[in-house]
Amino acid sequence: MTRSTKETCRPLRSAAGALLLLLCAAGARGQQRAPLVTPGGEFAIEAETQRKDGDVYSASGNVDLRYQNARLRADQIEGNRVTGEARASGHVQFDYGTQHIEGEEAQLNLYTGRGRFLRVRGTVSMPRRANPSVLISSNPLYFEAQEIVREDEKTYKLRGAWMTICLPERPTWKFYAPSATLKLEKRIALVNANFRVYRIPLFYFPYASLPAGGRVRQSGFLLPEISHTNSKGWQAGDAYYWAPTEWLDVEAGAQYYSERGWGQSGLLRLAPAENTRAELRYFGVMDRQNQGGHVARFLLESKLPGGWHAVADLNNLSSLTFRLAFSTTFEEATVSEVHSSAFLTNNFRGFSLNFFSSDYKDFLSAAPPASITLRRMPGARISSVEQAPWRRLPFYFGFHALADGAYRGDPNLTTAAIVQRSEIAPRVTIPLHWGPWLGVTPTFQVRTTRYGAQLQGGLPVGGPLVRNTGEVTVDLRLPELAGIWEAGEAKWKHTIEPAAVYRYVNGVKSYDRIIRFNETDTLTDTNEAEYSLTQRLYRRKGQGPVNELLSWRVAQKYYFDPTFGGALAPGQRNVFQALNSITPFAFADSYRRFSPLVSDFHVDPGGRWDVDFLTNYDPVRGRVTAYGTLATMHPFGESFLTLAHYRVQANTILQPFEQQIRALAGWGKMNRKGWSTAVALNYDVNRKFFQYQVMQVTYNGNCCGISFEYRRLALGPVSSENQFRASFLIANIGTFGTLRHEEKLF
Repeated sequence: MTRSTKETCRPLRSAAGALLLLLCAAGARGQQRAPLVTPGGEFAIEAETQRKDGDVYSASGNVDLRYQNARLRADQIEGNRVTGEARASGHVQFDYGTQHIEGEEAQLNLYTGRGRFLRVRGTVSMPRRANPSVLISSNPLYFEAQEIVREDEKTYKLRGAWMTICLPERPTWKFYAPSATLKLEKRIALVNANFRVYRIPLFYFPYASLPAGGRVRQSGFLLPEISHTNSKGWQAGDAYYWAPTEWLDVEAGAQYYSERGWGQSGLLRLAPAENTRAELRYFGVMDRQNQGGHVARFLLESKLPGGWHAVADLNNLSSLTFRLAFSTTFEEATVSEVHSSAFLTNNFRGFSLNFFSSDYKDFLSAAPPASITLRRMPGARISSVEQAPWRRLPFYFGFHALADGAYRGDPNLTTAAIVQRSEIAPRVTIPLHWGPWLGVTPTFQVRTTRYGAQLQGGLPVGGPLVRNTGEVTVDLRLPELAGIWEAGEAKWKHTIEPAAVYRYVNGVKSYDRIIRFNETDTLTDTNEAEYSLTQRLYRRKGQGPVNELLSWRVAQKYYFDPTFGGALAPGQRNVFQALNSITPFAFADSYRRFSPLVSDFHVDPGGRWDVDFLTNYDPVRGRVTAYGTLATMHPFGESFLTLAHYRVQANTILQPFEQQIRALAGWGKMNRKGWSTAVALNYDVNRKFFQYQVMQVTYNGNCCGISFEYRRLALGPVSSENQFRASFLIANIGTFGTLRHEEKLF
């Protein structure tokens, strides 16, 4: 019997075709197992009773059919060998890969794989990639339906369906849809669906599409956002996401502010080639209070043939008032600078060739509006690293040369649209060593810079200006002092590293006539020496890695020429290369020989905390003029604490008194199960008020979570508002609410 049945079986072409086994079994009585081998693989059936009546075969009593990774169980199964139709009834269970379906009845076509299940429930496991903006759960998709039609191994159509990834015994949320289509590794499409929390309907969707694993992006409307603030009133917005191809997607949205007006947002991303990607972002508001505007960014990066690399990062902000009024975070609102740059570069055999353009804009004030604009367009630069033409002689030659068109515009100075500027600077470096104890590296450089315009009486006028300088730098590396000892299982090392650098620049005779476009134009005559002492403490446990636990660098400059060739102007704030290279804080408003003593102290035990201390001590004024402290700690568990304190106090000419304290403390993570909370604040000590306060509380379960946030921004008359936000996180799907991922504290 087995031999005859095996000869009439045709090859299987679908997973559901595993039920063909029923047509290949006959006449057995009692609990029996009948393995058969077909071109599709081995399958077997167990049943209490099996029999054959012409082309109709049946099995009853704990029927268990297996074929490869497919399994069908039921009280009774009947099939027709000719048509391929089979029926299963009574405690039907079907398993295929990660799919599990239970129902009362099932009808399948064994040859096409199509089938129909009645009054069913089941699960489908859908592996998800880690995503920091989405709560991820390992729970499968649980569903119940009046009827399920199986079109193929990855497509199911459901009627009268409930879906959730919560535990089915007591689900927190469910989606209900009279009609739904499940495409594994793609999406779940719901028609006339509603979303319910604890059986309470919250949202209705004429059509909704949910991710079902895989990497396929879906087009459609995103979840709407509704919120309220005291300055903008009620806000409602939504966006449409369109992904026509694998290398392109677009998002376009609109927002309505009941007290202000309309907002528009857009995002375009594309990657047309393997080494090319581009992105365009836009956000604008048409404001009834005349504080509207826009912010936009275009980013392009491409690796081209022949070693060329092209990058463009273009940013545009209409006004500082718009940023203050419509930024949602303190960090974004307090950035007054806008940078744009684009370049095409190629590095070859120690040379670098660059074509570039750049634009820098710093908004000085919102009312009245004032800004500084510095632009370089177009520009070209070629440079070389130090290279030795003679193998046995320690002479290393290098150079750089550039040509660009520059522009400067500020409240006191506006140049022509393009001011020609060019420079060439060859150099030679001669490293000298006397054993392991002493190293001296002098560098000699000549620099010729030509400007197409100059200053006369503080105003730009046409006419070339040429600057020729000679520069000498001597880098002196003294012997390093070190001590090594062992304590227990650890080995320790303490080093003291003295260093000195002498620099001489001569030839800048017309500093007051040079237009300042960037740091190249702040070169002055100088005769200076910088000396520093760096201490480091290392530790190594057993055969583990070496950790630098502590470093402390103290540095200062001595100026042999306190006038810098006449460039320093007493009684005003002076900022140029010889001063900026020791500290970013301005300190020179008079002639002086000593710079501030700069201390940079860093502690990092390699565990749960690290601390940085930066201090400027001015020996001329006899006090600390600037200091900053930054401490990051993880005291226990998933707790975190960041403290920052900055204070600047020189005088009213150099820098008004400023002192701020920032803090961020909390417990947990955004996608952590259980409770998480965080608090952040920024306090202005000088003005005695909080510029920024945020408090956030999140609870995540195994299938969903909820977040609440209070946010206050106090940025002066342009923006001062309280915000209350809330979000409901649905695991593996997304977020309902107004608390966006980029605004979270975790």
